[in-house]
Amino acid sequence: MDGIEIFPRQDELGSDEFGNAIRAPLGIHRANMHRYWFEDAGNRLDEQMAFLRNVKRLTRAELETFTEGLSIPESVAGRPPIQTPSVPASPNGGFQILRHVTVRARRSGNYWTRCPSCVEQGRDRAGDNLAISIADPRFYKCWAGCTREMIRAALGQPVPQRSYR
Repeated sequence: MDGIEIFPRQDELGSDEFGNAIRAPLGIHRANMHRYWFEDAGNRLDEQMAFLRNVKRLTRAELETFTEGLSIPESVAGRPPIQTPSVPASPNGGFQILRHVTVRARRSGNYWTRCPSCVEQGRDRAGDNLAISIADPRFYKCWAGCTREMIRAALGQPVPQRSYR
């Protein structure tokens, strides 16, 4: 089926990992900048907002009734804290981003943390814009669009300029 995604995408997850996120309607995908809509509403923003305004709101009492007797599963509640990865010395003494950030989560093959450049710009309130590859931490990406140069500058570790002679 075209346009349908099935979650979770993974066959299995480790005890300290999360699966893929689920895309919410009206959200903008950070990688492709596409907006995703409610299926049962029109395709214009005003129609989407009208649809959303007509959804029944639940009172606190209704929410408490729905969740009465439920508890957080031990597999979630008892999760150990995210272990900070050990960073071996770089053979060439090069930059290692894991020496400059605090890992906040580990999921989908990446460490996730706050982007230093976003912080300087007053963004990344959730603290998860920066993905760092677990397999090879030399590779990292800010999902809000900060460049490598911006991230390094925010850390006080600017990318060295190469001189060509």
